[in-house]
Amino acid sequence: MSTITSDIIDDIISQVIAESNLAECPTCAQNHVRPFSYDAANDLVSFGASRVGVVAPSCPPKYEMARWIDHTILKPDTTLEQIEKICEEAREHKFASVCINPTWVSTCYKLLRGSDVKVCTVIGFPLGATLPEVKATETRQVINQGAQEVDMVINIGALKSGDLALVEHDIRSVVRAAGRQTVKVILETCLLTDEEKVSACVIAKKAGANFVKTSTGFSSGGATVTDVALMRKIVGAAMGVKASGGVRSYDEACKMVEAGATRIGASASVAIVSNGSSEKNDY
Repeated sequence: MSTITSDIIDDIISQVIAESNLAECPTCAQNHVRPFSYDAANDLVSFGASRVGVVAPSCPPKYEMARWIDHTILKPDTTLEQIEKICEEAREHKFASVCINPTWVSTCYKLLRGSDVKVCTVIGFPLGATLPEVKATETRQVINQGAQEVDMVINIGALKSGDLALVEHDIRSVVRAAGRQTVKVILETCLLTDEEKVSACVIAKKAGANFVKTSTGFSSGGATVTDVALMRKIVGAAMGVKASGGVRSYDEACKMVEAGATRIGASASVAIVSNGSSEKNDY
């Protein structure tokens, strides 16, 4: 298996920028876009990515955008009244899911019964620093209570320490515990180098996850168009990409979709599918 080198990452990022018409990173040492390297792509595929490709769909109209959105509330002080409200909004607008903390899974399952809105919850949230066995147990418990999708936070410290075997074991433990339910892997991209983002995407795909996701919404930054495009480039077309954190308007959601996102995580979901934007109020 090949090792991901800085040259490989550089080539892939250059192609992402070129194909997505993105501005070059102002803090990057290089100020030009290099041509795509097929050798770099082949090395990346041999590392574990099934293919290297970009998906650039057109943005859906507002009335269709709802089905792309996980209507989210993950604040620690969330009340039953707020849970009832987001479930009502999710039914009304036909959002893809409600994304809530594990303690609310059974409540949302009952409130959403008979609708097409799924119950999504979070695992190892928001730090990702719990043991793989704990994440697996948490996953089994929430699925037994009605969760249909789980968004797990990777072991960020293990990734940054280069312990890729532990990162894979961590993700695979949740995937196995989830059975046939959807698993999204939260990378917390604001804390990662580009090489670490690529490694995390490749490992998530190898471990059998269904999506990679940018952010928890609880760290120093959220989704960026560049990160979404890079993640899409690495995982190819067969895996989902979820942009979360800081998406508060229809225009912002469109930019993420056009960069390759197939799901949006937002607390401003109603504003996104109606007229206007929301003030900062992540999760």
